Amino acid sequence: MKLKDLGVIGAVIGIVVMMVIPMPTFLLDFLLIINLSIALTILLVAMNTKEPLEFGIFPSLLLLTTLFRLALNVSSTRSILSSGEAGDVIHTFGTFVIGGNAVVGFIVFLILVIIQFIVITKGSERVAEVAARFTLDAMPGKQISIDADLNAGLLTEREAREKRSKIQREADFYGAMDGASKFVKGDAIAGMIIVAINIIAGFVIGVAMRGESATQAMQNYTILSVGDGLVSQIPALLISTATGLVVTRAASDNNLSEDITKQLLAYPKMLFIVGGVIGLMGLFTPIGVLKTWPVAGLIVYGGFLMQRSMKLETIRELEQVEETKQEEVRSPESVISLIQVDPIEFEFGYALIPLADVNQGGDLLDRVIMIRRQFALEMGLVVPVIRIRDNIQLRPNEYVIKIKGNEVARGELLLDHYLAMSPGFDDENIVGIPTKEPAFGLPALWVTDNMREQAEFAGYTVVDPPSVVATHLTEVLRKHASELLGRQETKQLIDSLRENYPALVDEVVPNQLSIGEVQKVLINLLREKVSIRDLVTILEALADYVGYTKDTDILTEYVRQALSRQITNQYKAGGGPLKVITLSPNVEKLLLDNIQGSDQGTYLALDPRVSQQIYQKLAEQVQVVTNQGHPPLLLTSPNTRMHVRKLIERVLPDVAVLSFNELDTTVDVQSGGVVNL
Repeated sequence: MKLKDLGVIGAVIGIVVMMVIPMPTFLLDFLLIINLSIALTILLVAMNTKEPLEFGIFPSLLLLTTLFRLALNVSSTRSILSSGEAGDVIHTFGTFVIGGNAVVGFIVFLILVIIQFIVITKGSERVAEVAARFTLDAMPGKQISIDADLNAGLLTEREAREKRSKIQREADFYGAMDGASKFVKGDAIAGMIIVAINIIAGFVIGVAMRGESATQAMQNYTILSVGDGLVSQIPALLISTATGLVVTRAASDNNLSEDITKQLLAYPKMLFIVGGVIGLMGLFTPIGVLKTWPVAGLIVYGGFLMQRSMKLETIRELEQVEETKQEEVRSPESVISLIQVDPIEFEFGYALIPLADVNQGGDLLDRVIMIRRQFALEMGLVVPVIRIRDNIQLRPNEYVIKIKGNEVARGELLLDHYLAMSPGFDDENIVGIPTKEPAFGLPALWVTDNMREQAEFAGYTVVDPPSVVATHLTEVLRKHASELLGRQETKQLIDSLRENYPALVDEVVPNQLSIGEVQKVLINLLREKVSIRDLVTILEALADYVGYTKDTDILTEYVRQALSRQITNQYKAGGGPLKVITLSPNVEKLLLDNIQGSDQGTYLALDPRVSQQIYQKLAEQVQVVTNQGHPPLLLTSPNTRMHVRKLIERVLPDVAVLSFNELDTTVDVQSGGVVNL
């Protein structure tokens, strides 16, 4: 065994021996001073710990110090009753501290016991009990949180073990403190009983055995008994205070003194108020300014010093931040941040700042959140975070929408006006600033608030500027959704699906198709504004047909057919028939005859003049259907749908191309025109 182990064992054995063997008074004085030193040391250590587990030995130490104190009480009692003396330390406390007055000494002793027993010990015991209970109740949740962080890769196995061990030690610590606080409580009770025994027994021994007068015996033994009680209870009070500090100490980065100075004195202006109140108290009460104004001045001066110190600290922090930024700019690694491109950016001129400023009533940020939620529900795609910022290079009322750093849309807003869109005929009584609705390019007017109600009565659709921006942003996202889906986003969608459909995902990815190939299929769907939210059906179709072909364009056609009900409902308006434009048999045959094959797949090799004729005839039919209030739909055979879509997507991007196999069997189809050459 090590020397320190033998020392601790010897100290414990010595404490037990003290209760049995009488000790000389000089040794008793020495041990009483050690007891006081140990208590003061424990109190200072408790004040400087940052969290309770740093003083985890405290429950055991509390038991040993209590035992040591009781052993000293037994030895001092033996000395007082046997010889009428208890050494210089007890005599000093009995005469100097309490002025030799037994009554005063007894009252002081009683007050100390009440403070320790009722206030500090009782409170510490309750705090330890509640902390132990809540720590035990919180253990399962903390364990689950650690397991989740470990599975997510946020913690290593070693860090997880350390955190689990810490949770267990916290529970053990508070449980031990709950029991150890009972020792302090019992020690206070024992101190009162020992003092009472010393006084009564000492009086009897002094009068009956030593022949002292009653007054002399009472005076002598009361002073010694109270002195003995004070010598014991003052260290006990210090340790009880340390017990309360340990069990009420929350986890912190600093010790108690630093937390007090930072938190209690964090508001220097409050000290000015306190100093003013104390100063007024000296003016308007009999206390007088001689006693209050020095204190008030000291408090105000302390507040001034702290306020100046806080300003200097703020300046130093700003300078340090600036130096850090300059160092980052000078470092070669800082260039990496410059090449990163935001997926979506919304920039606006300075006149539109109230649109995004919450303090000025702007709700653009809330609308963007709702747009992302709605887009996820409609299209099944998680829109990346949209970067919103002002740009002084733009005109005051102008805004720009960028996708991956490139401008894709632009518009202008008048925040003090409303956008009124014509119902199809213009009303001369509606006066405003002519413009175009940014999302769909419809003719519109910017009208004032006074003209708003009149425009609504005239049949105009009137919207406020934030709604205009929200609609425009939504349409831009829907149009460019395919550009926002990368391999990483595709992997996240597949991983999310794997939690509920592991067999389906494992069959397709990566056994049959790679992440990139699945991404191409999803991009093809998004490019034609087909929602990918039903990812289960999409992967089911891929699993069924990937054995026949791995051409992502052909696989997309199979997926579209599997999503026939969804696609039909997307274009079906109400319960009426679906009005479509079709290709004549001659045009269908012409397209089929010009489909060529290559190593990269099939493509349509059509004469440019013929392509131009198809564009012209189709545009005429689209105009007719649009004038009738129907969305432009082109219905083709399954073999040509993909090629027709690629043929017209640049010239007529708003025309949806469907195949016969993509229509639900329950829907009625009505011809709205035929494209014939």
